[in-house]
Amino acid sequence: MKKIWPIVTLTLKSAFKFKVVTMMTVALLTIVVILPLIIKNDGTARGFIQIILTYSLFTTMALLGLANVWLSCGILAREIEECQLQLVVVKPIARWQIWIGKWIGIMLINAILLGIAGSGIYASTIVRAKSLPPDQQNILKNEVLVSRRAIKEPPPDISALVEQAYQEQLQKLGLQSQSDKALLRRHIEEQAKAEFQIVPGAYVRRWQINLGRNKDSLADKPIYIRTKFYSAVRSFEGSAFGPMAYNTLWQIGPPDSPKMWRTNMSLAAETFHEFQIPPNLFDDNGVLTIDFINPNDETLLFPLEDGMEVLCYEGGFTINFCRGLLILLFWLGLLSAIGLCASSFLSFPVAVFFSFALLFIGFSSGTMSEIVQEGGITNINQDTGTVTNPSIIDKLAVAVFGSLLKVLNLVKAFSPIDSLSAGRSISWTELAQALLNVVIIMGGFFAIVGISIFQKRELSAAQSSQ
Repeated sequence: MKKIWPIVTLTLKSAFKFKVVTMMTVALLTIVVILPLIIKNDGTARGFIQIILTYSLFTTMALLGLANVWLSCGILAREIEECQLQLVVVKPIARWQIWIGKWIGIMLINAILLGIAGSGIYASTIVRAKSLPPDQQNILKNEVLVSRRAIKEPPPDISALVEQAYQEQLQKLGLQSQSDKALLRRHIEEQAKAEFQIVPGAYVRRWQINLGRNKDSLADKPIYIRTKFYSAVRSFEGSAFGPMAYNTLWQIGPPDSPKMWRTNMSLAAETFHEFQIPPNLFDDNGVLTIDFINPNDETLLFPLEDGMEVLCYEGGFTINFCRGLLILLFWLGLLSAIGLCASSFLSFPVAVFFSFALLFIGFSSGTMSEIVQEGGITNINQDTGTVTNPSIIDKLAVAVFGSLLKVLNLVKAFSPIDSLSAGRSISWTELAQALLNVVIIMGGFFAIVGISIFQKRELSAAQSSQ
């Protein structure tokens, strides 16, 4: 660190010299303080959070992300182009130490700017929440400005059933094409999942959710149900009214127990709904039983992924907010590593273009997933939605995009803004996982590539080519 720290100091001085920190501070304070005052919310707790917390955090992260890529690309590439770094590398310091020192310096700047923005957002949220009506303040206190753990029923293991049915149908149909085989397997998987997802009219769907070791701490605490369902018939009450509402019957609590809670409510399909249930409805083992009775003629479908979950109190908002900011800082660390990696072998404008191209690929995971599921990008059968007779291009696209998706899946699950806006708990385990996947694995990969190229780069040749 004795050799790295001077590089960190020089990086900080360069950022302050070019007024990066000053300009970003002004821009962030404008976003988190002035703009929320101009944009009015609808007076509800959800509308308030949408403007004050969600909008401010998202805009802050977008601005910091763009500035971070620009700074990390320029802080190395510019010094090479202007012959400043050549004066440093002749000193008794390894190039990897220069690279790491630059990254640490940029991360300190990120921490300062994110701390300023986060403090402004937190103070604005707490202070302005007092202007809401009392009933909305109560909703805000119990559903948003809180840390709630999401608990779901363990997904059923259908792999054995799917494999058995797949082998039987494969022998019966004698399919040879890989795309046809993939389509058959997906069809069987959907059929197996449907047994656990659909609720026909007059039928009951039961969830048994184990609250685990937290059951004692949940005594007399509010518990919320978050649910979403689809209608087998996608009917609409006119385009201006959105999805159709359905009558729903709920029985929650130990079966055949006097304390079972019953309610009847009208809920719209294709929309997340969250409602509070009385406390202490779980049994002595901490199991919460939820029965849904479908009184409608139409079949309703509750997805296994997000159809039903229980949200229960775990802690306060402040520490949860700080953990969310740390995950955002980890994302900025990854962006810094990408920018420094690009500037290790490219000129400043090309490094910026390269970095934004990588980010564009990362945001295109939905398109890549569709290509992998369809089996390629050419000769797509409109009836089956898959590629027939895949070419070399199709096979190459599936292999490349499949590998990219595996890499992107390591990091894309960490979205603290959504969790904070919904009052969901960001656990220490999730924080550690984000540090491992986003910074150590993904950021470490770009660091290794960038340092390796920077070690072998001829800086004088790079300068003379400008």
